[in-house]
Amino acid sequence: MNWGKYRNLIFYIATIAFFSCLMYFFIIEGQTLEIKENIVTKTSTGSTWENFQESFKANLHHPLALLLAQIVTIILVARLFGWICMKIKQPTVIGEMIAGIVLGPSLLGMYFPEFSAFLFPKESLGNLQFLSQIGLILFMYIVGMELDLSVLRKKAHDAVVISHASIIIPFALGIGLSYFVYREFAPEGIQFTSFALFIAISMSITAFPVLARIVQERNLQKTKLGTIVITCAAADDITAWCILAAVIAIVKAGSFTSSIYVIIMAIAYVFLMIKIVRPFLKRIGDLQAGKNTISKPMVAIFFLTLILSAYATEVIGIHALFGAFMAGAIMPENAKFRTLFIDKVEDVALVLLLPLFFVFTGLRTQIGLLNDGHLWLTAGFIILTAVTGKFIGSALTARFVGINWKESLTIGALMNTRGLMELIVLNIGYDLGVLSPEIFAMLVIMALFTTFMTGPALDFINFIFKSKKSSDEETHDDNDSKYRVLLSFDKPESGSTLLKLAHDFTNKMNGNKSITAVNIAPVDEMHAYDINEYEDAQFKNVIETSHDLKLEVTTLFKASTDIENDLTGISNKGNYDLLLIMLGKSMYEGSLLGRLLGFTTKIINPEKLLNTVKGKGNIFNNSPFDDFTLQILDKTHIPVGIMVEKDFKSADKVFVPIFNLSDFYLLEYAKRLINNNNSQIIILDAAGQIRNNIEVKELIRSIEQVAPNHITLYNEKKIEKEFLNAQDLMLVSSKSWKNLIDSKSLWLSDIPSTLIISNP
Repeated sequence: MNWGKYRNLIFYIATIAFFSCLMYFFIIEGQTLEIKENIVTKTSTGSTWENFQESFKANLHHPLALLLAQIVTIILVARLFGWICMKIKQPTVIGEMIAGIVLGPSLLGMYFPEFSAFLFPKESLGNLQFLSQIGLILFMYIVGMELDLSVLRKKAHDAVVISHASIIIPFALGIGLSYFVYREFAPEGIQFTSFALFIAISMSITAFPVLARIVQERNLQKTKLGTIVITCAAADDITAWCILAAVIAIVKAGSFTSSIYVIIMAIAYVFLMIKIVRPFLKRIGDLQAGKNTISKPMVAIFFLTLILSAYATEVIGIHALFGAFMAGAIMPENAKFRTLFIDKVEDVALVLLLPLFFVFTGLRTQIGLLNDGHLWLTAGFIILTAVTGKFIGSALTARFVGINWKESLTIGALMNTRGLMELIVLNIGYDLGVLSPEIFAMLVIMALFTTFMTGPALDFINFIFKSKKSSDEETHDDNDSKYRVLLSFDKPESGSTLLKLAHDFTNKMNGNKSITAVNIAPVDEMHAYDINEYEDAQFKNVIETSHDLKLEVTTLFKASTDIENDLTGISNKGNYDLLLIMLGKSMYEGSLLGRLLGFTTKIINPEKLLNTVKGKGNIFNNSPFDDFTLQILDKTHIPVGIMVEKDFKSADKVFVPIFNLSDFYLLEYAKRLINNNNSQIIILDAAGQIRNNIEVKELIRSIEQVAPNHITLYNEKKIEKEFLNAQDLMLVSSKSWKNLIDSKSLWLSDIPSTLIISNP
């Protein structure tokens, strides 16, 4: 017997057996050491199943298990409502705010009280509040980092009047509003000054992060209007948080006189942060210049600065959130450095922890308390005051300083966005006992309404003034005869590849062609201060390739929350003849796990589920295309070329397999490649239908007459690997591509770069 072959197995079995016996020996001997009268033996009165049930129920109510269940529920519901709002062109923050109210006593607690009591028992809210406060601290840190103070210094003189007017006008109206609602809605024992100051600050706040996202999504960031409104919002944010810090100090102290010491300490804190801590952080940031990563010791220094800053402001008495905001604002101004650091923080803060704050706010919001017409009338009056002060006040001030009516109203609509920042202010007031549950609910409704109205208000303003179509929707009368190609890419190198392909289709057309390269980026991946750098980086390869090819290209950049619909809108309205995109790929593509996950995601994809209910799709459709590509194919009215790229350089040798009569439209694209790129075309008559079709034979003959020796008809059924490797590009119809994938053809892994062309 060959003992060497079984040596490892024998050693494994011997080791397990020896140490198992050793453990058994010690357990038996150890039992002899027990003092029987001191040993408490658990006795069960019920059956084993009953004992298991009791244990399981105890585990369900364990604080950690309950917190994890809350987090899972909150994230799922917040993402669902955020997705719905994104589809109706609203900021996702509105959906998250609504999700909080839905999970609170206003809906879940009212209609499913037992489930609400199980999921959100009162004793668990402390843990939820603690985690939500951590999320808020990280969020305010990000808000501070997203403020570009260098732009603020350069542009402040253009926007300071509008910014301060957009605070003082609603602040004054808020004080006036407090005069009328104080007796009825102020909590017992709260002074009028404290109550009035919190109502006033809630009227004055602007949600800088939401406003910045809307400006990016509507492509206003490069316009004078976009610069003004971003600067106004940034100045508004800084001013409002400084005022809020003073208000908190006054409320906690009981009067302005008593708060003087707190305000002096706050001023000293700000001076220390700007004059000492900021230069120190700048020196550390300079060590990072040119690097693409941040070392862990450096991350520790900045997080320590954040925690110490938040701790200092909490101890001083002006709230930890102001310290977090200040720590972010004094970060090194290097845009790349800030982007790297924000990327480290925001996923955990915005996706995991921040939704907890929305739900915690929702648990406090009892819309059911507004059970009388008079209360709803008061809520309406609060909304009217808020809109009048912020929207109309900002718009009239902008008009007074010389801005035209359309842009003035746009500034007013954007400055009226309150979003999450408003909820933060309201929760601080609620925690301090300044706001009663009734007035808190009314102000939450006001925050939702004023944020929701921003999008429709901007659309209405554009409609009234009949603004010119944006660049992505332009149609040129003199371009009707041109062959217009739109290429859409997400990665810079993809843009370069698609541009080379577009050049091969149009090279010799001279002035009769138009090529537009569009990059639609997720709005959440960009920050207000580095959007220009982001755009330049995305188009760098495209611009360099266009210079190499001596090709004129129009570039279009757009920030979006719904990339599929925006791309299809641009392609359908732009009078284009062909759309070129890259095939999206799953990170698990080709694996059993990938098929399982792909199948699962298609089941829970809300849009696919909706289309299935409408009868527009099959929920179990196992398409070779990813969901993004399927959406584009479904919604565009023009041919779509989907590129599967494998080191594509140029379409000099092109392979066109024809599987059935419906594939013959591919010959038009083959003809275009011959005319513009002198491409060599090999046509595979896979179904044997070309020789029997007079129309197709005539088309091939007409191509041969114009460009002899550029087209070859290939009738062999067997395709050699060497032949495929010699080709630069394969043209195939979208229907045949699906059949190829489904048939699992052996030569599929050997195919060259492939352009899958749809025939709408």
